[in-house]
Amino acid sequence: MTVAIGKPIPACAIPATSGLTFTPDSAKGKKLALYFYPKDMTPGCTAESGEFRDNIAAFTKANTLIVGVSRDSLKSHDNFRSKLELPFELVADTEEKLCQLFGVIKMKNMYGKQVRGIERSTFLFDSSGMLVKEWRGLKVPGHVAEVLEAAKAAK
Repeated sequence: MTVAIGKPIPACAIPATSGLTFTPDSAKGKKLALYFYPKDMTPGCTAESGEFRDNIAAFTKANTLIVGVSRDSLKSHDNFRSKLELPFELVADTEEKLCQLFGVIKMKNMYGKQVRGIERSTFLFDSSGMLVKEWRGLKVPGHVAEVLEAAKAAK
């Protein structure tokens, strides 16, 4: 089963930073912005994560939890989080369970070669856990502001 507008996150349990495990109940009673990014320490992913970090007070005010997801290891996530001083958790989806549920694995061109990777995407869930908005194949500039506005408008 994959996610769809008006549906909750299917059951799962994936390791996250700070020794936590991400489950659909992780954001119980809060809105959730779940963003998928290709790789720790790369320019676009660093910019996107930094923008979420820089807007954390506004997301908190909007009762919205931010969680980043990539296929990198917990060790890589810990280093990335520490370097960027990210105030939110990162999920290590090394087995691609969340990636498959959200359908974000795509064939992409990298330096003229076809590679399998994560398509940069964000999913916004309301406080009852239902998917209310999704952004797929997005560009980083201006994206976090869009997510914030949608989070403010969501119930």
